[in-house]
Amino acid sequence: MGARRRRRGSVGRGGGAGGPRDRRTAPARCDGPDRRGPPTGLRPSRPRHLSEAPVNTSHTTATGPAAAGQADHPAVVAEGVTKRFGRTVAVDHLDLALGRGVIGLLGPNGAGKTTLLRTFATVLAPDAGQVRLLGLDPARPTERLEIRRRLGYLPQRPELYRSFTAFEVVEYVAILKEHTDRRRRAAECRRVLELVGLADLMHRRVRTLSGGMQQRVALAASLLGTPDLLVLDEPATGLDPEQRLGLRSLLAETASHGTVVLSTHNTAEVAALCTTVVVMTQGAVVFAGTPAELTALAEGRVWESEVQEHVAARSWMTASGTYRHLGTLPVGTEAATPTLDDGYLLAVRGIR
Repeated sequence: MGARRRRRGSVGRGGGAGGPRDRRTAPARCDGPDRRGPPTGLRPSRPRHLSEAPVNTSHTTATGPAAAGQADHPAVVAEGVTKRFGRTVAVDHLDLALGRGVIGLLGPNGAGKTTLLRTFATVLAPDAGQVRLLGLDPARPTERLEIRRRLGYLPQRPELYRSFTAFEVVEYVAILKEHTDRRRRAAECRRVLELVGLADLMHRRVRTLSGGMQQRVALAASLLGTPDLLVLDEPATGLDPEQRLGLRSLLAETASHGTVVLSTHNTAEVAALCTTVVVMTQGAVVFAGTPAELTALAEGRVWESEVQEHVAARSWMTASGTYRHLGTLPVGTEAATPTLDDGYLLAVRGIR
């Protein structure tokens, strides 16, 4: 049953770069709305008005209403969502509502982040519960097509047909998203390739591009049509510091008019960019709130010393050679300033 649903969700019609495997006709092997690809090498100053794009200002809680300016509904609503793979429960009766802004999804490996994002991208259908995206029901074929037209998705591991050019890959996705006017479609493909810094390489064949460049091709495809909902699975993989800054600017611009949901292991990116943080473990949400609220979980629960202390819930050695501890503060010990990492570790361990 899982395979059947995966095929149904992976039709490359709206949100993705899927389709037939014939290399003469299908440039991107991209699991339908899935398989768009992580970014690499962005052009930091490319998006328009990036200096004016608000970062970390328009907070929308993960359980509150959509931000002002959106429709009355949140962009993403999950109610009792469960997804199993055999005996493994990847997502377990999850409830979540997300409005406008950049939402960072944190969690250890195996927490269910990728499965949840694939559900939000209409690649997977839940085994139980309901998902609504942009006010529409992806379980209904006509509404699913509309979602895919308005959705951009970047999977964790994109696969592109190596015999096609970067432009052909992006144009194929544009055709699937029903950009029917040839001139406008070509202009849009050039626009998104320029956004990711590939304007000069758009006619190079994928097989001649570096891995990072191929990832940028996939990112460009996810940006087609200025999506209302952009779903990104570890988008900063492989980016150097300058390229990460470009990604931040690009996502801030997108979030100014829509919703960006991204998974990451980089808490620094979350602190710099995200308006909302969702922490998952074992298929469930254990925290949803602002980065400041996640950091506040560790207030009065962090201290440092010269030796490892076994009374701590978690201890590790820092770069300076001292030990940092999380847990109940020992009597007479001065608390250290908490970080987002500290709050995240406490949330994952269920310590409140």
